[in-house]
Amino acid sequence: MSELSWATVVSWLIDHGIRILIIAVVGAVLWFALGKVLPPFVHRAVARNRYKESKEGIQKRTDTLLSIFKGTGRVIIVIVGVMMVLSEVGVPIAPVLAGFGIAGIAIGFGAQYLVRDLIAGIFIIMENQYRVGDVARIADTTGVVEEISVRKTVLRDLDGIVYHIPNGEIRVASNFTRHFARVNLDVSVSYGTDLDHAISVINRVGQEIAEAENWREVIKSPPQVLRVNNLGDSGIDIKILGDVKPMKQWAVMGELRLRIKKAFDAEGIEIPWPHTKVYFGNPLPDSHRKED
Repeated sequence: MSELSWATVVSWLIDHGIRILIIAVVGAVLWFALGKVLPPFVHRAVARNRYKESKEGIQKRTDTLLSIFKGTGRVIIVIVGVMMVLSEVGVPIAPVLAGFGIAGIAIGFGAQYLVRDLIAGIFIIMENQYRVGDVARIADTTGVVEEISVRKTVLRDLDGIVYHIPNGEIRVASNFTRHFARVNLDVSVSYGTDLDHAISVINRVGQEIAEAENWREVIKSPPQVLRVNNLGDSGIDIKILGDVKPMKQWAVMGELRLRIKKAFDAEGIEIPWPHTKVYFGNPLPDSHRKED
């Protein structure tokens, strides 16, 4: 009996074990092939279809699509591999698939929010609203996009806090780093300042930073004065605009503030601070003083 059982086991291994081994090897090859073959293919496809897109934008779009394709492809490889192994072991596949179908219908009735998230995620990815690495405001939360899937978007804000936002909750998505960014800065000067002189100093500083070695590759158009923007309580606000590469607007604005402050100090231009005049009542008329 033991010899018969051993012979049966050997026969089964010869008939089915080799097939299972082949399935496992093919699955492993496909798993690792996704990481080798898919990136250059996706990169070429994105570069061919992205008119006027920068290199950074193409790379962000590529990373976003790769994370989705890899995840979906590996899930498919695992499911198909498990089904084929079950078939070799002798487990009937049809009842399993039928069970999945019934379970899917039952879950579908109670998973309306999940379906909404998936549909919204598909449109976000197709329309390229934002990519991994972009800075975006999503669902009133601003941060760097760390992950995008068809179900959710993951953001990390400046404090390092990670937000998981279901795609179905996204009504408006604001992308701060698409194609180019803009320096949008108000600088205040006191009411006694010669505005023509202050504007010429600001424009000179903007031109200098655009020509500086460390910043010339970042700035697309020099920051220049747009207009006198506001007559405030303590000073006059001057609006400055300039185009820069994506995600560089904050660094450029910091450097611009530093250079403008030094230039204003050198030119004697005052940057105002809030101040208040206090009155303790009106003085009495002369007639009242004489009567007293």
